[in-house]
This record gives sequence, C-alpha cells and structure tokens, in this order.
Amino acid sequence: MPITLGLLLALSFVVSLLALAFLIWAIANRQITIDQSDAETIFRPGEQGHLDSEGTEEGDALKPHHYDPVRSGIDAISAPPVLALIAAATVWLVVGSVFGLIASLKLHWPDWLDFAAPLTFGRMRTLHLNLVIYGWLSQAGVACVMWIIPRIFHTPLRAPRMVIVGTVLWNIAVVCGGLAIASGWTDGEEWLEIPWQVDILLAAAGACFVAPLIRTARARQVHHIYVSGWYFLAAILWFPVLFVMANIPGLHSGVEEATVNWWFAHNVLGLWLTPLGVGTAYYFIPKIIGKPIYSYSVSLLGFWGLALFYSQVGIHHLIGGPVPTWVVTLSVVHSVMMFVPVIAVAINQHVTVARNLWALKESVPLRFISFGALMYTLASFQGSIEALRSVNTITHFTHYTVGHAHLGAYAFVSLVLFGAAYHILPRATGRAFPWPGLLKLHFWLVTIGFAIYFFSLSVGGVLQGLAMLDAARPFSDSVTLMLPYLQARSLGGTLMTLGHIVFALNLLGIALAAREPAVRPEAAA
Repeated sequence: MPITLGLLLALSFVVSLLALAFLIWAIANRQITIDQSDAETIFRPGEQGHLDSEGTEEGDALKPHHYDPVRSGIDAISAPPVLALIAAATVWLVVGSVFGLIASLKLHWPDWLDFAAPLTFGRMRTLHLNLVIYGWLSQAGVACVMWIIPRIFHTPLRAPRMVIVGTVLWNIAVVCGGLAIASGWTDGEEWLEIPWQVDILLAAAGACFVAPLIRTARARQVHHIYVSGWYFLAAILWFPVLFVMANIPGLHSGVEEATVNWWFAHNVLGLWLTPLGVGTAYYFIPKIIGKPIYSYSVSLLGFWGLALFYSQVGIHHLIGGPVPTWVVTLSVVHSVMMFVPVIAVAINQHVTVARNLWALKESVPLRFISFGALMYTLASFQGSIEALRSVNTITHFTHYTVGHAHLGAYAFVSLVLFGAAYHILPRATGRAFPWPGLLKLHFWLVTIGFAIYFFSLSVGGVLQGLAMLDAARPFSDSVTLMLPYLQARSLGGTLMTLGHIVFALNLLGIALAAREPAVRPEAAA
C-alpha cells in the first residue's frame, strides 16, 4: 500500500489515541473535573422541572415557561442565519427526495423516464445522494449548531452575517454541483461526485460557518463545555480535514483512491453527521423534558469513544477487494469497538426518555428526536455486526446496505433534525405553528414510510445475498426475487416524500403566521 495512505490511517488513529490519553490524564490529575451538575448547564434559572414544548401544540401561544432576557437576546442574533439555513435545507430535502423517489421507481420501472440522460437511474440516484447530504443534512445540522452553541456558551453568535454569506455560497455550490452531476460531469466516486472545482466553493462556504463558531467558542461565558459542544466543535474540525484530503485532485489513485473514498464516505456519517445528530439530541432531549441527562460522565466516554474508534470503520466496505488484509481487519475491529460509545450514548439518552415517557405525549419535537436517537443505537449496532466478515459475505453488494445507510442518515439524523427544527422555529420566529396536527402527520408518514422502506430492503437484501452465494442458482434469480421488495421500497419512499412535503408546509405555515409576543412573568401576573 502507498505510504501516504498508511500514514493517513496511522495518523488519524494516533491523534485520537493521544486525545483519549490526555483526557484520562486530565481527569486523573483533576485538570478536568466531571460532575453531574455539569449536565445542568443547559438550563437557566427556573427552567428545570418544566416541559419546554410551547408553540407546537393546538392552542399553544408562544409563552416561555421562564422569560430570560439574556437568552432572548442571544436567540435574536442567531435567528436570521438559523432560519436561512433551515429554509434552504428544506428546499433541498424536498427536491432531493423527489429525485430519490424517481430513482427508486426506476428499479422496477426501468423504461420510465428514459428519454433524457439526466433522468437515468445513475444520475437521479447520485443527485438524490448529494442534494440530501450537502443540501439538507449538512445545512440543517449546521443550523442546529448555530442555535445551540450560543445558548450553551451563554454568548451571542459572532459574525452572523458571515454565516448568511456562507449559506448563500453553500447553496450556489450545491446548485452548481447538482447541475454538473445532471450533465454527467462528476469525479466518479461515491459521496465524492461533485467536481473538485465546485468543492472549492463548498470549502469557502464551510469556512464562513466554522470561523463564527470558533469565535463564539472563544468568547464563551462559561468554564464548562457541555457535551453537545464537544460533539459540535469536533465535527467542524473533523469535516474540513476529511473533505479537503479526499478532494485534492490527483493525490490518490488505484486501490489507495478506493480506500480513501470509503474512508471519507463512512466518516461523513460518523465524524460529521453523527456528531451533529448526537450533539443535537444531547441538548434537546433534556432541554424539552426539563431534566438533565442520566449520567454526565458517561456522555464524555461516548464522545471520546467515537473519536477513537470511528475513523477507520469505513474500510469494511472493501472486504473482498484488492486491499491489504490488515487494513480491513483494523476496520472490522474498530467497527466492533463502536459498541462502547454507542452504548454510552444509549444509556444517557434512552434512560432519560424512559424515565419521562409522559413527555412524549406532550411534545411532538421530542417524539422525533427520541425516535431518531433510538435509531442511532440500532444503526450503529447493525453496522458493527454488518462489518463482520461472516455477515458481510451475505450483505455485500445487496440492497441490505442501502437500508442500513438510510437507518443511519435518515432514521437517525434526519428525524433528530426534524424535531430540532420544530423546536427551534417557534422560538426563532416568535410564532406558533398554525396547523399543529400536520406535525403529527409528518411524524407518522416518515415513521411508517421508513419502516416499510427499511424492512423490505433488509429482508430482500439478505435473500438477494443468499441467492448470489448459491452456485446452483443463476444470477438472474438474485435480481428477479427483489421485485416485490423494491416495490415496497418505493411505497415507503413515497410516504417519506409526502412527509417531507408536509414538513415544508409546516415551515411555510409558521412563516406566514402572525407573530405572537412572548409573555413575561410580570405580564402574566
């Protein structure tokens, strides 16, 4: 294997190991103290013990249970860039979902929309992937970071106009990347299809997101960094390294290029989208319920476990390929070790929700976020098991992996972001949702739709893999047996897409609703 790739793999592992060693040393020498009271830093005086769900239920006026002039001022500064990011992300969610549905239908209607090259399956599927990853997930995730970071650091967002400039540049880049893919101009690697010339604009836009967050972190008015801040700050440092290293033209070739491709593709989920989703859930689950997470010390174990073990997970996608065995084995070991941080997150988030099940009935945003957090646990467990060679032999090259990818990127990250958006929007706009029933409709459409989508691909994928391994059966059997499962996939995808349209209608509704002034305690009295 070329020395540059070996150094890259070794460097990412050593850096994470050194960081974990430093954390252990700092705790042992009391340079860092971890106390359960640190979990309460997300609450302002008077907030604990009260459900924070105003603005999402029938008859709700926007009446905060505790008026806080400091946080109100912080939110007012964060609101414009956050709203811009969520609005743009929603547009790309709907557009990307339509392309995904078209690609799904083409798997069992191959002659449908075959009159133009941009409408072929290869381009539709690639457009869906890139528009959802860069248009929806990344922008909605950054919006959550821009909202939460100033709140947990008790200081206003720095340079909010720079964030808006970054949003404009990011969306121009997504448009250019989408047009390039539709025309057949790509870099030819999964998750890296956008031409590197357009990637330069994405990188510039990303810098406009990172700089204000770092300035805000440096100006924080609290000594302790709540665990969500750990995830967010790590993500905005990890992703630029991943993105730049994978997109430098001509740096990688051959087997090394394939290895870096999956190093990047899997780490986009694990070191970019996962920190955004887990960090968002860590903030909103206790914040909505009004009670701190179950065990704060366990939360840091989850973070550092992710940092240590995830960086090499993606290479298990190359099992059976012309890749050195030690690289694949390293990936399998890291995949199995991911049980550690995932269980740590599960203990904190699921126990907190399980102790307060009453809150699920009262808060629609909490339903989205807690269900998404549960899907993170399932997706991670499934991914660790799928990385084992005995399981991978069956599931590799099948639709099973497509179901698994959506369990992580959609059922986990997207549902958490849906819930976060529903919680943020009333507070950022000063308005309540005019049609609260549509929030519940959205939840059931995407939940039922995803269940149909996931189980059909999982069952069909296993049968497909077993058929391909059976030397007595022709390869065509592995294709034809998938027909009913692909039809079920399209049914599930249709329900999910309808849910996304309902989500867009909810956002449009709150944008057009009359503004409702917050009620201060003295006014209520």
